[in-house]
Amino acid sequence: MTWPLRFGWFVIWYVGQVFVSAGQVLRDIATPGRQATPRVVRMPCQSQTDFQVAAIGALITLTPGTLTIGVVEREGGRDLLVHSMYDADNPTAVENLRDMEARMLRALTRHGEVPA
Repeated sequence: MTWPLRFGWFVIWYVGQVFVSAGQVLRDIATPGRQATPRVVRMPCQSQTDFQVAAIGALITLTPGTLTIGVVEREGGRDLLVHSMYDADNPTAVENLRDMEARMLRALTRHGEVPA
């Protein structure tokens, strides 16, 4: 698949995720009780450049129910600290965030490669 198509499909997928997340937040607000399970997770980034790290941080923050709190430098890479509202547990939250990052990297890189 060529780069413009990968990018286009990512945009469509991401907009869908924004609507799904907004629906979760709206449902939580409009119904009695609380469905939120707030947590802060540390996601090891696959992103290597400053642009990629900034892009995934912005995409996470723009998605309702998640917020990028900061970037932590570590030997061999960076981690994002993310506040997540609706994931069942920490591993699920990290898995969902890493899925978004992998999709973003496939969409942004010329040949669709995602670092290991």
